[in-house]
Amino acid sequence: MRIGIDVGGTHTDAVLLANNEVVASTKALTTADVLTGITNALDTILKETGVSEDQIEAMMIGTTQFTNAVVERRELSTVAAVRIGLPSGAGLPPMVDWPDDIAEALGRHTYMLTGGMLYDGWPMAPLDDGEIDAMIADLVKLGITNVAISSVFSPMNADPEEYVAAKVRAAIPEVRITLSHAMGRLGLMERESAALLNTALLAFADRVVDAFDDAMTTRGLKCPMFVSQNDGTLMNSSFVKQFPALTFASGPTNSLRGACKLTGLSDAIVVDIGGTTSDVGVLEGGFPRESNVVISVGGVRTNFRMPDIMAVGLGGGSLVSADGKTIGPQSVGHRLVTEGLVFGGNTLTATDLIVGSGAVDIGDKSGLSAVSTETIANGIATIHQMLDRAIDMMKPNSDPVPIILVGGGAVLVTGNLKAASVLHRPENAGVANAIGAAIAQIGGESERLVSYSTLPRDQAIKAVTDEAIGRAVEAGADASTVRVAEIDETAIPYMDEGNTRVRVKVIGDIAVLGAGAASATSLDIASVQEQS
Repeated sequence: MRIGIDVGGTHTDAVLLANNEVVASTKALTTADVLTGITNALDTILKETGVSEDQIEAMMIGTTQFTNAVVERRELSTVAAVRIGLPSGAGLPPMVDWPDDIAEALGRHTYMLTGGMLYDGWPMAPLDDGEIDAMIADLVKLGITNVAISSVFSPMNADPEEYVAAKVRAAIPEVRITLSHAMGRLGLMERESAALLNTALLAFADRVVDAFDDAMTTRGLKCPMFVSQNDGTLMNSSFVKQFPALTFASGPTNSLRGACKLTGLSDAIVVDIGGTTSDVGVLEGGFPRESNVVISVGGVRTNFRMPDIMAVGLGGGSLVSADGKTIGPQSVGHRLVTEGLVFGGNTLTATDLIVGSGAVDIGDKSGLSAVSTETIANGIATIHQMLDRAIDMMKPNSDPVPIILVGGGAVLVTGNLKAASVLHRPENAGVANAIGAAIAQIGGESERLVSYSTLPRDQAIKAVTDEAIGRAVEAGADASTVRVAEIDETAIPYMDEGNTRVRVKVIGDIAVLGAGAASATSLDIASVQEQS
């Protein structure tokens, strides 16, 4: 049996799965400290089912804590930004385009070193040990123990980053380091920013993961705990402590994976309607379609792997204008149960509209006596128009597509949607996000620039695949079950013939005790290569 928990801005959802089937579920209001909401949901599930703690094989958590820390500029550690790229990389220093408040929160400690690589893997300039030693001496003087190291074209050759990191660790044994080639993708500034945000969260990640572990221990759970990544897969506790930023946008991703499980559809558009927003995403092959544009997190441009999600300011707690023609983006959020009209409050919300239409029976309908039928009709039409418009923007073409409605606010859609060829409202849709967390597998990804003119294609892809497999095993996958989920090859324009960006994603089952140690580097990927 598995427990899946997903923390949203309004609700914390939990499910208990046995053989991938839902045994029990609960939806509770998210608490201010997040952890209390998680433990309350966990207590409810265990009490309702009477399942003993030793029957739980694993617990999966999707959390917004790390995203919120960046957005709210809290729990962030001082970080040194070390860039290896002189003499050509000094024009735009680290954090140059960051909002001032978050740059100040990290301390604005930047160091520019000579070195780095060209796109073909050859050195741009030799590393200068004198510069490196001076940088380390300053770190020691300032007492900085969190360092993000980025180097020009490190996805092609990460040796400069590894060399500088080794010297820093030798001088500062307690240092916490993020190497940009392990964190982000091509694009120096975005990759560097991704590494900086991750490093700033490392100390917070220790506290969060330890708190989760303590909560499980207190309740007698001895199973492993995993946390959702933003590509629809999981990572174990130790991996989260290394890469907390990989949880960004994991909530919408869980909802898409849960929608896939509940309907059996691997290709569809999923609309996850919560208390504050509606997230519209695309399922491709059972996993979220990834965004191919630069992603801003808290105002910082990054190149994390992120799901392609459109967030619309429409949810159950969204504020409605007096005529019903404008809804959101403001919302009462988790205060809906006290501020909504049908709950005795004084605020007209989207939930009030649905109750007024007679589609659902929630709260006390007499609270809507002052709301006209015209306002309710206008509001219902506005809800449908907002969702149709968002879906049209996410569709691959103009044809209607299958739509899956999930989330606690899915009741806002009372009829069909024009953009839908078929509209699915699966059972347990309200906790699809927690289901998505519970059914997830372990994932790993690697991206590198390779030259097919110097290394044959099969060998190059195998090298990138092996690295992705290694990351999946480190995150908690059973190596014997790892398989290639996706190989993406993109020729690099304006470069020598044969230079290609290769990205490989692999997934595997959670390792049982004693498993996962066997080598998976002999994985047969020939059939996948033929399709790529």
